[in-house]
Amino acid sequence: MTSLESRLKDEARRLGFVACGICAADAIPDAGAQLRQWLELGAHGSMDWMEARADQRASPNGLWPEARSVIMLGMSYAPPLDPMRLANMPAAARISVYAQGADYHDVVKKQLKHLARWLIDTAGGGELKVFVDTAPVMEKPLAAAAGLGWQGKHSNIVSREHGSWLLLGAIYTTIDLAPDPAARDRCGSCDACQRACPTDAFIAPYQVDARRCISYLTIEHKGPIPVEFRAGIGNHVYGCDDCLAVCPWNKFAEAAHANKAFAARAELAAMTLADLLTLDDPAFRAIFSGSPIKRIGRDRMVRNALIAAANAGQAGQGALLAQVHALLDDPSPLVRGAAIWALARLDPAGWRLAAAARQVDEHDADVRQEWQPHPAHVA
Repeated sequence: MTSLESRLKDEARRLGFVACGICAADAIPDAGAQLRQWLELGAHGSMDWMEARADQRASPNGLWPEARSVIMLGMSYAPPLDPMRLANMPAAARISVYAQGADYHDVVKKQLKHLARWLIDTAGGGELKVFVDTAPVMEKPLAAAAGLGWQGKHSNIVSREHGSWLLLGAIYTTIDLAPDPAARDRCGSCDACQRACPTDAFIAPYQVDARRCISYLTIEHKGPIPVEFRAGIGNHVYGCDDCLAVCPWNKFAEAAHANKAFAARAELAAMTLADLLTLDDPAFRAIFSGSPIKRIGRDRMVRNALIAAANAGQAGQGALLAQVHALLDDPSPLVRGAAIWALARLDPAGWRLAAAARQVDEHDADVRQEWQPHPAHVA
């Protein structure tokens, strides 16, 4: 008779998961200490929720003492084109591959729930909980323990079959399931991901300082982006795939295995900075409906686009300059501050005229700091 674990994996494949593995709830005993060391460094930046629920995050049993087994699932979002192809197109807006299609939270969770119902029906009972990214769950160490792949030097899961392009989901259950062998680290001496990072975000191999990471800065960080990282952001406006895209294991990943829900929407795959700089709130909501991008809001997206416009050089001095000027009077101080900095980079003379024509509210910290004489302002 075919085992429950084997039938579970068959059902997972039917539901669109390309990877499925099982580990015990106590399979990552060292993860909690490693998490606390990382938090003590302050490398989580302003993500206070990671620190607030660190004990629950450290182990499945910290969140749910009754859990016995963890089922880790992966959906492929392997792109058909190289994400690095837009790096030398300064007027293009680079959006992380996973965010160009449907919101992965919705897609993965829906299928997790289907699999969970199947498991309870087939096993004849038991309890379970499903998670996709929003709960205190150590998805990556658990995925490695369940054999989906290993945590690469970029800190994300690397699969021998699917490269660095897996979106993870987890099912905690009270059902005792036979565990799979843990994955073995196969990064070897390769450090391509470390060298690819534009903002030097890696503390060491396998460790990321979120405060320097473009994904954190463009998505999680709510205030003005620190000046020291702005040039490194290049034309990234939402997330960054650079460390993932250069992984040699991607040569085994096939776009044909990617879930069709994550296929890039045409308007997001070919979006330009000019498109983003004209967005008001209703337009932002309309364009990014059904996308994970919607959660950062219009102001952060336009902030990101202004930083990218400032990095566009001659391309920005032409088509984008008028749009930057228009945003100097935006209602959002976050946007106004980024517009001031972008203008200083693209048109120092125009920046001086704008500075002379405006009196900055002394309480408007986001804007006031941008009028300080950064090197770009006086170049």
